[in-house]
Amino acid sequence: MPETVAARVWCVVVPHRPEGARLARHRLSAALADRLPTVVLSDVVAVAAELIGNAVRHAAPLPGDVVRVAWRLSRVGVVEIRVTDGGAAGRPTERIADPEAPDGRGLTIVSALADTWGVVRDGLGQCVWAQVNVPATRRSEPVLAGAGA
Repeated sequence: MPETVAARVWCVVVPHRPEGARLARHRLSAALADRLPTVVLSDVVAVAAELIGNAVRHAAPLPGDVVRVAWRLSRVGVVEIRVTDGGAAGRPTERIADPEAPDGRGLTIVSALADTWGVVRDGLGQCVWAQVNVPATRRSEPVLAGAGA
C-alpha cells in the first residue's frame, strides 16, 4: 500500500449494522466537507459507503460488534479510507454483476472512483482500504489549510 504523509486523521467505531454505516458516512462527510471540492467529496463518500456496506453485509464484526472506519487526508491531497472488520470467509474481490442483479457492484464502484484499493489481513481481522487523489487542479485552499493537525 502506498504511503501518504498524513495531515489530518479521523477514526470512528460504529455498530456492525446498517445504521452504523450511515453514522460513519455522515461523520466522514462532515469532517471533510470544508477540506475537499464537492465532486471529490462525493467520490470519497461513495467509496466509504461501499466499503462500510460490504463490511456490514459480508464480514464478521470486530470484538464488541463494531466496525472501525478511519480516514486521513494527506498534505499532498490524497484521501485514504480504511474499513476494518473481523474478516470474511473469502478475500474481497471485484466481480462482474449481472445487469439485473440487485447488488454485487460495490468493489466495481470502488475501483471506478478510487485511484487504488486493497486488502490487508492481520491478527484482528481485515482492513479494506482505498485512496482517492485530489487532482491538483481540483484542490481547494482548505485541503492545505486543514493540514495543521
